[in-house]
Amino acid sequence: MSHHLDSPIARADVRLDITDVYLFRGERGTVFVMNVGHSLAGQDVRGFHPEAMYEFKIDGDADAVEDLTYRVTFVDGDAAGHQRMQLRRISGVEAVDPLAPGVVLAEGSTESTAEGEDGSRLWAGKAGDPFFVDPDVLHAVGEAFQHGRRINLYGWDPKHAKNLFAGQTVYSLVLEVPDAVLLPVAARERRIGVWGLTTLATDSGGWRPINRAGLPMIHPLFAQLNEDLGNRLNLGRPAEDQQTFGTTITDMVARVVAANGTAADPRAYAEMVASRILPNLLPYTIGTPAAFGFAGWNGRSLTDNAPDVMFSFAANSAVTMGIGKESVTSKPSGTWPYVSAAS
Repeated sequence: MSHHLDSPIARADVRLDITDVYLFRGERGTVFVMNVGHSLAGQDVRGFHPEAMYEFKIDGDADAVEDLTYRVTFVDGDAAGHQRMQLRRISGVEAVDPLAPGVVLAEGSTESTAEGEDGSRLWAGKAGDPFFVDPDVLHAVGEAFQHGRRINLYGWDPKHAKNLFAGQTVYSLVLEVPDAVLLPVAARERRIGVWGLTTLATDSGGWRPINRAGLPMIHPLFAQLNEDLGNRLNLGRPAEDQQTFGTTITDMVARVVAANGTAADPRAYAEMVASRILPNLLPYTIGTPAAFGFAGWNGRSLTDNAPDVMFSFAANSAVTMGIGKESVTSKPSGTWPYVSAAS
């Protein structure tokens, strides 16, 4: 799983569980996608939580603190299941504040496009899940990083690999923002760092963070079999990640790399891995093709093979699932809103 059902707090209401965040070039500008509410949970998932905020956080100066927030909220659905939705933009120092009202950009209804006055547009609704992973490889990786040993795929045949998420659905939020709006935020060579955040209203009038996602595969690597760590990874802020999780992740990677015997100094390699993935932001250069691959991480398209990339990087050994984008049953599109219709 990329971020699917990653912790007890997320599974309590999967409408708030971020499965994946994608970031790529679209028809008008930069596209942000956040998927939640996975059908694999077995719950009767219907849309988005009416007492929650779904936010795209954007860091433009590489300090792991948001300089721009796009916030989406919903109300209860009508008889047909459609929900009214609202998009707000919160800029500058207020971007970190869950109570800041920001500026309303667009309003509309799920399953339809809401157009913003600045050229942005928003779509939200049920869609096919574009993510793919083989369950046997997934579980073997989780076991290896939990127990500090080599990834054991003895007896596994890649010819029989299957996509755990074939035919499954999510609820997608798709936001496209023109370059002219984003570029003033990107102070360093058009580069931004992005993460998704879901928060839930509290009885006291505040907001409780539920799920946070930037890079793919962080939870399957490090918290698949450690639910306490899974909960903690969803809390806090990216700027605190290195201090909070750096030693834990370094230790886990070093043990696996040592077991593989693929580095002369496993600890040094592990420190490099931790410094690369913390703070947990998805990097992207505005205006360029997205590619989350072995050569580098620049956004993430809806068809990138994130598991092979992240598993191999963290283990310092080649790890392949034996499947790719061909295993996705509901294919994403090259045109708005880019995600596929739910099958």
